[in-house]
Order: sequence, then structure tokens, then C-alpha cells
Amino acid sequence: MAISAKYNALEVEPKWYKFWMENGFFSSKPNEKESYTIVIPPPNVTGVLHMGHMLNNTIQDVLIRRARMLGYNACWVPGTDHASIATEAKVVNKLKEEGIDKKDIGREKFLDHAWDWTHKHGGIILEQLKRLGASCDWDRTKFTMEDDMSESVINVFVDLYEKGMIYRGSRIVNWDPKALTAVSDEEVIHKEVNSKLYYVKYQIENSDEFITIATTRPETIMGDTAVCVHPDDERYKHLKGKRVIIPLVNRSVPIINDTYIDLEFGTGALKVTPAHDINDYEIGLRHNLEVIDTLNPDGTLSDAAQILVGVDRFKARREMGKLLEESGNLVKIEEYKNKVGTSERTGEVIEPRLSLQWFLNMDKIAEPALKAVLDDEIKLIPKKFENTYKHWMENIRDWCISRQLWWGHQIPAYYYGNGKDDFVVANNIDKALVKAREITKNQSLQASDLKQDADVMDTWFSSWLWPISVFDGINNPNNEEINYYYPTKALVTAPEILFFWVARMAMAGYEYVGKKPFDDVYLTGIVRDKQGRKMSKSLGNSPDPIELIEKYTADGVRVGMLLSSPAGNDLLFDEKLCEQGRNFGNKIWNAFRLTQGWEIIEMETPQENLDAIAWIKARISEALLEMNDHYGKYRMSDALMTTYKLIWDDFCSWYLESIKPEYQKPIDKKTFEATQDIFEDLLKIVHPFMPFLSEEIWQTIKPRKINESLIVASWPKENQENSSLIKDFSF
Repeated sequence: MAISAKYNALEVEPKWYKFWMENGFFSSKPNEKESYTIVIPPPNVTGVLHMGHMLNNTIQDVLIRRARMLGYNACWVPGTDHASIATEAKVVNKLKEEGIDKKDIGREKFLDHAWDWTHKHGGIILEQLKRLGASCDWDRTKFTMEDDMSESVINVFVDLYEKGMIYRGSRIVNWDPKALTAVSDEEVIHKEVNSKLYYVKYQIENSDEFITIATTRPETIMGDTAVCVHPDDERYKHLKGKRVIIPLVNRSVPIINDTYIDLEFGTGALKVTPAHDINDYEIGLRHNLEVIDTLNPDGTLSDAAQILVGVDRFKARREMGKLLEESGNLVKIEEYKNKVGTSERTGEVIEPRLSLQWFLNMDKIAEPALKAVLDDEIKLIPKKFENTYKHWMENIRDWCISRQLWWGHQIPAYYYGNGKDDFVVANNIDKALVKAREITKNQSLQASDLKQDADVMDTWFSSWLWPISVFDGINNPNNEEINYYYPTKALVTAPEILFFWVARMAMAGYEYVGKKPFDDVYLTGIVRDKQGRKMSKSLGNSPDPIELIEKYTADGVRVGMLLSSPAGNDLLFDEKLCEQGRNFGNKIWNAFRLTQGWEIIEMETPQENLDAIAWIKARISEALLEMNDHYGKYRMSDALMTTYKLIWDDFCSWYLESIKPEYQKPIDKKTFEATQDIFEDLLKIVHPFMPFLSEEIWQTIKPRKINESLIVASWPKENQENSSLIKDFSF
């Protein structure tokens, strides 16, 4: 048999991927087997593969390939998320390059451009996953803006509204002044920056006395509606019931007491600006304070500020320093380091802002999702994340589910009458018209008299339904697929979205299916560079995954990603790991070439070969027991290392060296056949990690029928008897 001296991954990988696809090895239909289901954490539709995706999807593919070999009906559902903010920003920028403002073309034409963009860029990341070897059921590919997925989202919104859980109200939200929308906590990145701490004195009304506050945001002073001190602070007890004058605008506001105040920070006195700080807002609610919004949506000062109207907030901050100094109210300025929230999508500094939005009350819907984790019905791996989950869920806040965008699922609220408070919530405009006529007692009301809410829903409001909606479980709750595939087996995702996605999927699962959405949640670490920095384009420390695959092979990169990826801990990525993975593949290939090059004859098998065969079989059984335990505990790196040592050290370095014949001499047939069987077992074991190389060797060893392909071969069974024999050999 002529076997290439060098393994040619660029030729082998597309060949076997096409073979697997054409023969339906990735596809799944409900049958009599037990299901093993994974749903992909849907990447942004316009995104491209990055190192985090590589790690996450390699782990999923390892799990699904092994499950397939264990005899499960393995189903890995792929798909993409419409990513409202990110996609809209890309389309807006594209239009700007063409000299077009989205406001000038209107919503409908803008959405046409967004769909064009999605159709052009939407499949890139999924095609890249194929290069990695991802064995997803591509016929099941879903997109969160498809008709049936959108129908699920609308149905859930209407249902929750009718249950009294969704409401419309003014609350403090994270506001992105560039994207002009509210954003979720998950989309806010907190960065430490060098700031200035302004010490400003406020005159006590009808007195020559002053109280000094410290603030990093003097541009919001005009929105102050109180000064707050701790009730136990001896310095300010004599000021109880008194009022102060706001500098520059000369407005009188009360001095209030609240235990929220940190006695040690600054001067122990806090300016309270309910419209521009979540904690100030909560204080304002407790003390019934006025709310004055001094900022426009774009971050410039509003008319309510009275001074510096129309000036950008950061320029206004500098100007306020000068004005306060001129007025004699500035005590001093100190250099100060603090954390500032920035928008993940635009990089803009987030503005806490009072805004009229749609909210979902989370109190009751969160209860079963919390209980499930505490009772181990849903297992978080590593277990250390349970405390984080518990803290979040026990301190849960209502979810702001509206976004001031055009791309996404439009809020199904329809306004009539004054167009502000008079509205109905319905699945479509025809149902809305029926409801509006009933409320108004006006049968002459027409659909043209109704105006749908301009906002769209938070992207997470569609993705929290993902394990249900991909099987149409919202629209058709008792269909065959939701009953067969749900709950899914494992979810593989990142810890930073434990609450924003994982917990919410648990909530939706219990609310709409009455079951958990998954058995296990495996939380991967973050891929970092050798210096421990998170990989990013801006730092230039993130390699191109496709270039890595072309340089080190897909199998080599998969092994490299997992070699240093202990469960739940960050991966310090070094390109040398991929080189090590490629070298491992070359080692296996060369071992294959070595065994296939032997001359075989019928002769008596030497006793030392029989001993070596018994030993390697015992060693494989021992390793299988070990790696099956690792798999069960999602110790993917440990399972790989057990596989690596078994093949490299035990099989290649010891066993083959023990049995290989002398130069140009033949090997006995029984030793060769036993070695072939052992090698095949090793190919099965390594297949989840290195699917391309292992399938190539498997198919080259001897002719196979299609249903005898390695991808559907049976996982080897460990033999306890063999494993116990390992101690009886001393080589």
C-alpha cells in the first residue's frame, strides 16, 4: 500500500468533511435512540470566527462526536443571532459611506439594506466553523429573525404582557449616546480610567455655611435635586431639615439622610441626581425627589440644564470646572482612578439615563431557574459558578427589553388615541385593531389609525428562547421534536453570559416547557495571550483562526486549543500549542505508515509480543476508564492529555518499539492483526479531538462500507479485567 510520506491536511480535510455531509452523518431525526442534543450559542450573524468561538465550538464538537460514537442520536443545532446593535451599526456605517442617513430613507428601506447586509455576510462564520470540523446538523440552521423564530418571540411578548409581567415605565437604563439606544448590562464594559474628582461647595440656604460634595461628573450638577448624608454622620447632624443652593443655577434642594451613603468616601456628602445615576434614582424614589433630566439622547446638555445647553457632556465637564472656579464654588480638583462603563458595540461611554422603556418583571419567573441550580437539577460546571449565579438571581432587577433601533423584533404594541398611553399589545395589527375597537367602543377605527411602537426587543429576548424555539416549541408546544430533543444535554458557553443568557434560558424553559432547557452548563474560560491579556483586535494579539488552521491543520488547532484549557479557567494561548497538536498528528501518521510498511508472514508469535499486546490492551482499558471519567466531568483538557499520553508514550514510544521487527525482517501475522485492532481502537479514541486525520487513517487501513465510517464507529469499551492486569506487567 502506497501511503504518502507526509499527511496532507489541505487535501484530506475538505474531502472527509464533504463525505460526512453527503452521507448525512451530521443529520438527526427523532428515532428510538436516546437523544444527545447541543444547541450552539448563536454567534452574531455578521461576525467572523475568533479564538473564543474556536474553543467553544471545538469543545461542542468533541462532545457531539463522542456521543455519536456512544450510540446516541446526536443532534447539534447551529444558527446565528441577528445582533440588533452590532448589525444596525454596520449597516448605518455602510450607508454613511454612501452618503445616506438612515433617517432620510425611513424604516422600511433601512430594513431592506439590513437584510441585504445579512444575506451577504450572514453565512461567513458558519462556513468557517465547517473548516474547524464542526459536525452540526446544518439542515437545522436557524436565524433569530426567521419567520417562525420571530413568531415565537412575539407570542412570548404578548403572553407575558397578558400575564402582567411586561410593563412600560420610566427607569434608569444604560444609554449609549452614539447608538442612541438602551443597552444591556452585558453590553457594558467597565474600564479603569484616569478621572478628576471635583470638590464643590453648596451653600446652606439662609446661611454662610457650606457643605462640600465630591463628584466626577460636575456636568450633572444642574440635575441635582438633593444633597444626601448618612444619618449617623456627626459632621452633618446639625443640618437635618435644612436646604442647600445648587451652584450656578441657584435652585434650593433639601438635605436628606440615607444609609446608602459611604461615610468614608469623599466628604461623606452626596449630590443626588435621580435622572443620571441608578443609585441616585433609588434614593430619589425613597425620598420622593424631583427628577430633572439635563442630558439629551446624544449626550449633549438639554434645556433643563439651563447653562451650557447643547454642549457635549465631556466638554461641559471641563467648562463646569471653570465656571465653578469663577463662582467660588470649586474647592479643589484631585486626580482619581475610577471605572467607567463603555458600550461594547460602539466604544462610547455609557450614560445612566432615565428613559421610558419596556420591562419584564423578573421576580416570579426567576424562582424556578434559581431553584434548579441550587437543587442540582441544572449542573453548572465548574461548580464554583453557583455562588455567582445565586447572587445574581437573588438580587435580580427587572429586565429592560426594549431597544431604540430598527433592526430586530419590533415591539408588538399598537398606539391609538393620544398615541402615548393608549395602546394595545397584540400578535399583529389585525388583532390589535380588534382590541382597540373593543376598548374605544369605536368600530370605525381603522388599521391606519394605529401606530406600532418604534422600538425593537433586546436581542437576548429572542436568544433566551433558543433551546425551545429551534424546535418550534413556543408555536407548537407538543410537537415531536420538542418532546424528543428537549431538554438538551449540554450547553457550552462563556461565564460572562451566565446570567444574561444561561439564567434567562432556564427561566424561559420552566415558563414555557415546564422543564429545564439543559442538563449541564459547561462554562469555558476566556482565551488569553501568553501575557494573560484578553485577545482582541485592538490589541493585535488575536490570531486569525483560519490562518491557524491552514498553518497547523484543523486537527492541530483543535488539540492546541484544548491542551491548556482546564474547565472554567482561562486559556493562555500560545501558537506553539497548535504546532504541538500538528506534531501529534504527524506522530500518529508516522505510526500508521510504520505498521503498514511491515512484511507479514504466518509464524509463531513471540512471547514478548504476546506480553506487549496484553499490556497495551490493559493500558487502553485503564486509560478509557480515566478519560470516560474526565468526559463525565467535562475535563476536556484532561481527557485529551490522557489520549495524548496513551498514543504518544504507551503506543508509539513503547508498544511499537517493543514489537516492531528487526530491519527488513517480517512480523508475525497475529501480532500485526492485534496491532491493527489496537490501532483502530486508538483512532476511535482520538477521533473526537482529531476527526480528519483519524478518518483518513481509518478509511486507508482497509476498505469500509459507508456505514462503517469512523464517525459512526462504536466507542471502545473499557475492560476492567484488562485494566487490572496492568499491575502484573513490569516493562
